[in-house]
Amino acid sequence: MKLGLMLGYSGAEMTLPVELVQRAEELGFDSVWTAEAYGSDATSPLAYLAAVTKRIRLGTAIMQLAGRTPAMAAMQAATIDALAGGDRFVAGLGVSGPQIVEGWYGQPWGKPYWRIRDYVSIMRKIFERQAPVAHEGKEISLPYRGAGATGIGKPLKSILHMNPKIPIWLGTGSESNVRLTAEIADGWFPMAFVPGMMDLYTPWLEEGFRRAGGGKSLADFEIQPMISVRVTDDIGAALARMKPGIALYVGGMGHRDKNFHNDMMVRRGYPEAATKIQELYLAGRKREAIEAVPDDYCDESSLVGPPQRIRDRYKDWESSGATGLTLASLQPEGMELMAELSGSRDRREA
Repeated sequence: MKLGLMLGYSGAEMTLPVELVQRAEELGFDSVWTAEAYGSDATSPLAYLAAVTKRIRLGTAIMQLAGRTPAMAAMQAATIDALAGGDRFVAGLGVSGPQIVEGWYGQPWGKPYWRIRDYVSIMRKIFERQAPVAHEGKEISLPYRGAGATGIGKPLKSILHMNPKIPIWLGTGSESNVRLTAEIADGWFPMAFVPGMMDLYTPWLEEGFRRAGGGKSLADFEIQPMISVRVTDDIGAALARMKPGIALYVGGMGHRDKNFHNDMMVRRGYPEAATKIQELYLAGRKREAIEAVPDDYCDESSLVGPPQRIRDRYKDWESSGATGLTLASLQPEGMELMAELSGSRDRREA
């Protein structure tokens, strides 16, 4: 099983744990990932990391579609991939939520399914450089012909001769978008994934592969959920560390009527907790919302506790259907243990 290291986005001060990333590379980690919301961006840190690493893949989890045009996303991906020596960049994409899309980026929410499809199609055309890029989409078209257009825009081909096979992964959760991910992407960040969920997702993925044609299957597709890992004798404290982030996303990262993280908690069998957390959070009772996050919900999506407990529970993830795991915690002891369990260090040394 491949391992990734999630750096996320920075807090109030821009920080980048370079030595930890370099240690992950030494341990045989396959990838390192950055994110963005409404602070630090996802691509700039990877350009820096390209200069101080040699092998590890550099990915975004995720670049927000509303934050840049598909042409700019392709340009940034191709530039960093070239600076890193080629075959190292993974363009992870997602739509975020209406509050951020419209409130921060000033873009219409529109129809996410069609926006993702158009976005990926344009990026593929740019990467491949087979012809000047033209695209007639339901959400995005090139050249632009909408309101305010001069009408003189023309299809263009990238000046930069780039890697035509830069992989594109998608972060999706709804049935229609998971099918779309299997159809048009190379990999998938499944939201709130835990062992046992592949029975739900497999029919959706298989339908997407069927639509893609060409014999595409799970063998050609990467699935990498995010997981918290912490070696500790205090399991309760480790689970408590996860709860503020979960409460933020389930309770406050979205509108009352449109919150994908809340929907995922419901899907995983915690509808009462999802409702309670959202009500408390939106009422400004954040501490109570955090306390309402169930221990079991945290424990299912993590590997925490003494080493032997982590070893025992890792077996469920090995058979979960995921091809990799992205560690959401930056504890060196956790990284070392996961490198041992996954065999990444052995593969690296071999």
